[in-house]
Amino acid sequence: MSEPVVELKRVSKIYTLGLNKIYALDNVDLNIRKGEFISVMGPSGSGKSTLLNLVGCLDIPTSGSVLIDGIDTSKLNDDQLTVIRRDKIGIIFQQFNLIPTLTAIENVEMPMIFRRVPAQKLRKNAHRLFEMVGLEAMYADHRPNELSGGQQQRVAVARALANDPAIILADEPTGNLDTKTGTGIMNLLKELNGRGATIVVVSHDPRLSPYADKTVEMIDGRLG
Repeated sequence: MSEPVVELKRVSKIYTLGLNKIYALDNVDLNIRKGEFISVMGPSGSGKSTLLNLVGCLDIPTSGSVLIDGIDTSKLNDDQLTVIRRDKIGIIFQQFNLIPTLTAIENVEMPMIFRRVPAQKLRKNAHRLFEMVGLEAMYADHRPNELSGGQQQRVAVARALANDPAIILADEPTGNLDTKTGTGIMNLLKELNGRGATIVVVSHDPRLSPYADKTVEMIDGRLG
């Protein structure tokens, strides 16, 4: 059995609101092995997105450890976390998080620029990703506000795949999509998983569970 690529050890994330402490995550343990497809299910406010942000090196825990390939991310500075995100992780955000002043194709190119992909390869790779997620080339020069929600989601997926990440994290990847488009996105994630990528999907939609090898439930910041 392969070693865990993601490990959460007694992880808590606490936010202070006035005199109150809010436990977004409460003493969570979770191991995800290389090549697994994991779904994390739970209602809104259960801590799913917080979990994803910690695994995605967008945040660090209040206590406990989050290890990516054996590296304890809670001990890293911002620059070191950025390198891990750039080299190992692709994130599909629930609200897309596309840069509004850039075109669709430029949004997809951005992660490759940070990784110093040669200029002559940028556009070629971006168009290949457009094709992979089912986006027509005619939309390449459209800005996000000129695209439908489904098209923006596809751009967000293409951007997440730009650096061929070993770990793909998806926050409600079908939440803004019609059934057909959502099924297409999930089938693509399943295909990437078949090629060896580790997939973590968080959602409140139980229809996504059959795509995963394992489903865990989250309620009130704890895994059930």
